[in-house]
Amino acid sequence: MNYDEAINFLFTQLPMYQRSGAAAYKDNLENTLKMDSYFGHPHLKFRSIHVAGTNGKGSVSHLLASVLQEAGYRTGLYTSPHLVDFRERIRVNGEMIPQDRVVDFVEKHGQLIDEIGPSFFEMTVAMAFDYFAKEEVEVAVVEVGLGGRLDSTNIINPMLSVITNIGMDHVAILGDSLRKIASEKAGIIKEGVPVVIGKRQESCAVVFSEKAKELNAPVSWAGDKIRVEQIAYANRYQLVDTFREEQLIFEKVKLPLAGPYQSENLATVIASLEELRKGGLKIDDESILKGIEGVIGNTGLQGRWQVLSDKPLTICDTGHNEDGIRSVMSQLLLIPASRLHIVIGMVSDKDVDNVLRLFPSDATYYFTRASIPRSLAPELLRDAGAVYGLKGSVYADVKSAIAAARENAADNDLIFIGGSTFVVAEAI
Repeated sequence: MNYDEAINFLFTQLPMYQRSGAAAYKDNLENTLKMDSYFGHPHLKFRSIHVAGTNGKGSVSHLLASVLQEAGYRTGLYTSPHLVDFRERIRVNGEMIPQDRVVDFVEKHGQLIDEIGPSFFEMTVAMAFDYFAKEEVEVAVVEVGLGGRLDSTNIINPMLSVITNIGMDHVAILGDSLRKIASEKAGIIKEGVPVVIGKRQESCAVVFSEKAKELNAPVSWAGDKIRVEQIAYANRYQLVDTFREEQLIFEKVKLPLAGPYQSENLATVIASLEELRKGGLKIDDESILKGIEGVIGNTGLQGRWQVLSDKPLTICDTGHNEDGIRSVMSQLLLIPASRLHIVIGMVSDKDVDNVLRLFPSDATYYFTRASIPRSLAPELLRDAGAVYGLKGSVYADVKSAIAAARENAADNDLIFIGGSTFVVAEAI
């Protein structure tokens, strides 16, 4: 078996949420626990940090891992979904898992796969934890896939739990209110383990407070004590000052993530690092600054307000739910441009109407779809957009939509590509 064959097996033979949606979701940890036992409980062989949340959990995970690397810790990073290469999901000190290790894992454990019948996500979690243990990582940053309580990653007993924020996403699985979604994400809170909540939202705060009290878990809200203030902005980075209770702690930090939502994410990261210091990790200020400023090079983070070209300025972002798109649009409309071109595709199980109403009606739209079964047909997306005054043409695939936008755009125009993680994956 070669690497392409191994990846094809993982993608086609195992139920995969990013392709099939809720049909691939397992509402229990039975398979995960069976595989964990089979592999000798690898998650017990390294310390971990567990990161959940509707938006921002990927950026927060990458930033934490980058700082830990700079502090000298051998650091594992597990995130999902990947954008281009499956191996993006599993990294040690920023390096993706080698192809031969993926092949070896699939070849060796075929019988286990046949016996247990895991989902794609359950299998990749097992692969990641096994790899981290064998690579002797000291700390692993583990991003939740979906929700928290029943997520396959939720077998770990972390030294810190982090919940970035709560928004309306995956409502068919997690619940149709912020409070219900918060209850699912609060499932990562563990007995006696400190938890940092990024954003205080009154409808959710009581859920987290009650769960933390029940489990004797110290809880803090990053936004209550850490403030990140943007002092300068460029398309590829922003300069920020960071304050703890109004006292300046980091000045003119060059954050290479220019998205407007990254200030909130950075506050969550700083608050989390302070908790990790209390927990015994040695993380000096220099490592924090180097980790923040070097996050893209250290961890390979992509797709967050990523500039793809300058003439015309072309930006993509993986924001795909109501809160994510609202934040992206607020920044997008501040950029001076003669005309705005938007390449957009969405998946069929999202709240299309509440997202589309946030887009500007004076842009030219290129309605398209990513090459996954969950994609919403671009004709349906165009018709839904018309209700909100969004006008444009339909394109069969992302590549042709981007080509059309570039052909129509002048050098001083702006092209934005987004609406779905999978559209961005095909753009970068």
